Amino acid sequence: MSTTVAAYAAPAANAPLERTTIERRAVGAHDILIDIKFAGICHSDIHQARDGWGEGIFPMVPGHEIAGVVSEVGPEVTKYKVGDKVGVGCFVDSCRECEYCEQGLEQYCVQGMTGTYNALDKNGEPTYGGYSTHLVVDENYAVRIPEGLALDVAAPLLCAGITLYSPLKHWNAGPGKKVAIVGLGGLGHMGVKIAHALGAEVTVLSQSLRKKADGERLGADHYYATSDPATFEELAGTFDLIVSTVSAPLPLDQYLGLLKVDGVFANVGAPEEPVSLNLFSVIGGRKTLAGSMIGGIAETQEMLDFCAEHGFGAEIEVIGAEQINEAYERVLASDVRYRFVIDTATI
Repeated sequence: MSTTVAAYAAPAANAPLERTTIERRAVGAHDILIDIKFAGICHSDIHQARDGWGEGIFPMVPGHEIAGVVSEVGPEVTKYKVGDKVGVGCFVDSCRECEYCEQGLEQYCVQGMTGTYNALDKNGEPTYGGYSTHLVVDENYAVRIPEGLALDVAAPLLCAGITLYSPLKHWNAGPGKKVAIVGLGGLGHMGVKIAHALGAEVTVLSQSLRKKADGERLGADHYYATSDPATFEELAGTFDLIVSTVSAPLPLDQYLGLLKVDGVFANVGAPEEPVSLNLFSVIGGRKTLAGSMIGGIAETQEMLDFCAEHGFGAEIEVIGAEQINEAYERVLASDVRYRFVIDTATI
C-alpha cells in the first residue's frame, strides 16, 4: 500500500509553497524507505517551481539534495540495511540498459533519467522530491553517506557537490592546473573547496569582491571582480579550465579570452535565455565550450567519499519548512552563505 506523508509543494507556477500531503509508493522488492532528515534548496528548485524552464508538473514538491536514514528495506535489497545513512540526488531511475547507463553515466541516459521531482516515473506518475518526510527509492539510485559527514552538510553535496566534482574530475583539475570558478554561491563554493582539495590553483571570478575573504577561507588562491574591466585584461590566457556556476547569461567571448590554448569553459549554471558567442573566440585557441550535468551514481558516491576524506561538506544555513518561501527570495538576492537546508522534522 502507498503511504501518505507530509510535504511542501508549489500548487501552481509562481505560487508560494505550502504544506500538503503526498502519496509515496509501497516499498518494492528492491526499494528502500528513507526517513528524510534534511533537504537542500537548489537554485534549480526555484527555476522549476516558477516554471522558468517550462513543462512544470504541478503541484510540485521540489528537492533533489536529500539526506536521511533507511527505515525499511525491500526483501531483495542487498546494498543497505535499516539505520544506514543515505542520500538521493537529482534522479531516481534510468533505463539501465543504454551505453551511458552501463558506463555509470545515468544522468545522460538515452531514454532520459527520471528526475527526483517534476518528472514522470515509468508508471506515468509524477515524482515528488525531498521537501517531504519520507521517500521510497530503488536501492540502485541511493548513495551511502560516509561516516564523518553530518547529514545536514551532506545534503547539498547530492547536487551542488557532484555538479562541480564531475567537471573538475573530467577535465583533470589538479596540481599544475589553473582553474577558475565563476560565481561564489551554492555551486561555486563547492567548486572552490573541491578544486582546492584536488590540488589545483584556484581563482574565483565574482561580480564584486564582497565575498573575497570567504573565497580565500574556502580555498581560493586568487579572487577577482568581473565588474572591473581590468580583470579580463590582466587574466587573458590564464586558465586551463573555467567552470561557470551562474544562472545569468555571461559575455562568453570575454570569458573565453581568459583560457589558455586548449582551455575549457564548462558551464554548469543554466540560464533561462539563450546565449551567443563569436566562434572565433574558440577557433583561435582551439578552445572548448562545454557543459556538464550532475554525475552518475558511482561518481556521486566517489564524490561523497572524497569530501569525507578531506573533511568538508557544504556551508549551510538550516531553516524550518515555514521559511522556504523566504529562503527562495534570499537565494535570488544572493543572501545565503551558501546553501539553505530544510530540517524536514519541521514539515
